[in-house]
Amino acid sequence: MSRAQALIDAYGESHQNPTNKLIHWICVPVIMWTTVGLLWSIPHAYFGGSESAAWMNWATIGVALSLLFYFRLSITVGAGMTVVGGGLLALCYLAELISPWPLWQVCSVVFVGAWIMQFVGHKIEGKKPSFLEDIFFLLVGPAWLLYFIYGKVGIPFAPETSS
Repeated sequence: MSRAQALIDAYGESHQNPTNKLIHWICVPVIMWTTVGLLWSIPHAYFGGSESAAWMNWATIGVALSLLFYFRLSITVGAGMTVVGGGLLALCYLAELISPWPLWQVCSVVFVGAWIMQFVGHKIEGKKPSFLEDIFFLLVGPAWLLYFIYGKVGIPFAPETSS
């Protein structure tokens, strides 16, 4: 079994209840976006002030660092999360352009609400969130969702390792 599959299986142990799963399908992407949005909102004068530098910020660095984790799991996981990460960055850019409120304020409120819902889901499940045992499960949650999407469209999630 690949490391990616082992992590997905371990994460799935505390995500069996249909209501908890539904909450995670909504809240994990929301938490991902709000986390990227909060990173996007950190002042980034170090990167220059031009319009093209808008994409060079702490969020881009955070997404790039998370991709190191995902590509270590597998090429297909890394590729999928690259698309997801690019989409999250694009949403931040768009939200900053059109929102009447600062991005950090919107993301702060939504982030707290989404985490409250996650804990409600785990209360319903009757099991603690996986990340309380290992912080890296915060990165496994998005891959867990990707695993189901890949299964629906027939994309292999991770190669088997030979042992």
